[in-house]
Amino acid sequence: MSLAGKTAVITGSNSGIGLGVARELAKAGANVVLNSFTDNEEDHALAAEIAKVTGVDAKYVQADMSKADDCRRLIVAAGGCDILVNNAGIQHVAPVQEFPTAKWDAIIAINLSSAFHTIAAAVTGMRERGYGRIVNIASAHGLTASPYKSAYVAAKHGIVGLTKTIGLETAQDPITCNAVCPGYVLTPLVEAQIPDTMKEYNMSREDVIKNVMLERQPSKEFATVEQLGGTVAFLASDAAAQITGTTISVDGGWTAL
Repeated sequence: MSLAGKTAVITGSNSGIGLGVARELAKAGANVVLNSFTDNEEDHALAAEIAKVTGVDAKYVQADMSKADDCRRLIVAAGGCDILVNNAGIQHVAPVQEFPTAKWDAIIAINLSSAFHTIAAAVTGMRERGYGRIVNIASAHGLTASPYKSAYVAAKHGIVGLTKTIGLETAQDPITCNAVCPGYVLTPLVEAQIPDTMKEYNMSREDVIKNVMLERQPSKEFATVEQLGGTVAFLASDAAAQITGTTISVDGGWTAL
């Protein structure tokens, strides 16, 4: 499966799932555009590392996904967008009556509205070039819910609805739009939480992972960023040309319950 000659824009991709997706798309031959709201030497170094390892063109573009203009500017700055991966996201946990309004607004802006803006900016060029793949990183929480995550669950359900709508709007174009719904993924951020959780529950690492962190994930195993990247790469391939407007769960059976 080769994506040579295609350009992939991945939002929120200087760490975690986004970076894993970028690396897998680059391995498949796609040129990649990394993004986050920061603009550090380390950010640009990640792009340089991907280019060196894979031989593709890679660059980093700073853009704040909470701002509509920045979302659209990112697509322009990419110089073409064949594969769009909307991954940027933040989280906050609190009961609804205590949920800060500013946190609600930020989560909806970054986790949902940014995808609307990037898609709106990218889809015309995809039609002109005769190829487009839009992959929205949703969540198991786009299909189910948990308490105290009102904004996140609302945003991820919204991403699933947006995915269906764009899938229908582009159904007769050589463009697909799908959502990937991960369960718990082993990212550096999650890995860093394990020692503190072990202390809090006085449990071993294995017990914390299986009985606390992965309580709702029947496989009792984390998904990996490589698996998420591989799923996105498949959706960008010719084999997935008739898969559109739907969700693919990478959640160890969570949403089968």
